[in-house]
Amino acid sequence: MILVTGASGTVGREVLNQVAKQGAEHRAMYRSDREAAKAPARTETVVADFAKKDTLDAALLGVRSVYLVCSPVPDLVELESAMIDACVRAGVTHVVLNSALGAGDYDKSFPSWHRKVEDHLRSTALSWTILRPNSFHQNTVTYYAPSIRAQGVFYGSLGEARMSYVDVRDVAAAAAAALTGQAHRGKIYELNGPLALASREVADKIAKQCGRPVKYVDIPMAAQHQAMLDTGMPRWQATALIELQQYYVSGRGGQVDATLESILGRPPISLDAFLQENAAQFREQAANA
Repeated sequence: MILVTGASGTVGREVLNQVAKQGAEHRAMYRSDREAAKAPARTETVVADFAKKDTLDAALLGVRSVYLVCSPVPDLVELESAMIDACVRAGVTHVVLNSALGAGDYDKSFPSWHRKVEDHLRSTALSWTILRPNSFHQNTVTYYAPSIRAQGVFYGSLGEARMSYVDVRDVAAAAAAALTGQAHRGKIYELNGPLALASREVADKIAKQCGRPVKYVDIPMAAQHQAMLDTGMPRWQATALIELQQYYVSGRGGQVDATLESILGRPPISLDAFLQENAAQFREQAANA
């Protein structure tokens, strides 16, 4: 039995879909009955919370492999560590941990939190696979599309730093492979996309696919930090996002390699292909903005 945590989240939902397609016996973990009702057909569901020990023990009954992911919240280390401890108690064999690029060499922001969880997992007797994905293709829709629709512009503080964007669906496929096979145990995979791009190049690609002018505007990090605070974003989150940008500005997010292709047995999904699929997300004008 495979347990997929975070089954309503960006990556967890895709991992669940991949595991379900493979026909493996599986269970999806949700935080509410309302979310659980959205599970794919023939998926066993359970409602549990990382912060509630008794719910975790129940969720893990009969489970041998776990996909572990948590939203980037300040208590991520405590929450994921609690799940790891529950896996030990339940006799789980293998854990696939969704970590983050930079967890191996960056002592700030989300990567530093993930590294603490990685270290805790590796200190147990559990078998493990650790995935450290680069920035997602899907982030271009989440973070760039709103201002592109309204102004034809997106903003950042990345300068000419390059990022090797990766598709969530490919990360999920890698996770499913690690959950269902033996070959990936004891491995740490940094998952990069097939091309490293500067933000201005991303703007050009979006423009080409959606058929409208798109521009990237670089702004000082202090100004971006304040802009995020002005929208009501919590200070911890705004600070963590700025620190994450500093990681990419350092040049450590532009690696391109064959790791993901070797796991998947096919080329990763390109940013061009993703943007072609999602061109309407950038094209629609905010008529009442």
